[in-house]
Amino acid sequence: MATGETPAEKQARIVAAARRDMEERERGYREQALKMYPWVCGRCGREFNHKNLRELTVHHRDHNHDNNPPDGSNWELLCVYCHDNEHSRYEDHIAAASGQGTGGSSSKGATHNPFAALKDMLGDD
Repeated sequence: MATGETPAEKQARIVAAARRDMEERERGYREQALKMYPWVCGRCGREFNHKNLRELTVHHRDHNHDNNPPDGSNWELLCVYCHDNEHSRYEDHIAAASGQGTGGSSSKGATHNPFAALKDMLGDD
C-alpha cells in the first residue's frame, strides 16, 4: 500500500489498473480478429459495417480470454446478442455439469401451489 493510501483508494487503483490491462489486451485481439475475419456474426449471419461495428464482439471458443493465438483459431466474431446467448448456454452447461442446473433429476419441483386454498376462497356456493 502506498504511503497515506486508504484501503478504498488501493482497491480503486487495483481495479483501474486491471480494467486498463483488460482493455489493452482486448484492443489487441479485437483489432486482429477484425482484420482476419469478415464482419459477419458467426451464429446469425448478420453483417456489420463501420456504423455498427461496435456491436460485433470477439468470442473466445474455449472461454479463456487470455488464450489469443496469433492465427485466431480461438476466436469467432459474434454479434452482442449471439455472444450473450453463447455465454448463457455455457454457464447453463457448467451449472448442469456441477449438479446445480435447472433440469434433470437433481432439481426439485415447485413447492408453492397458488391454488391450494382456492376451494376455501370460493366457498360451497
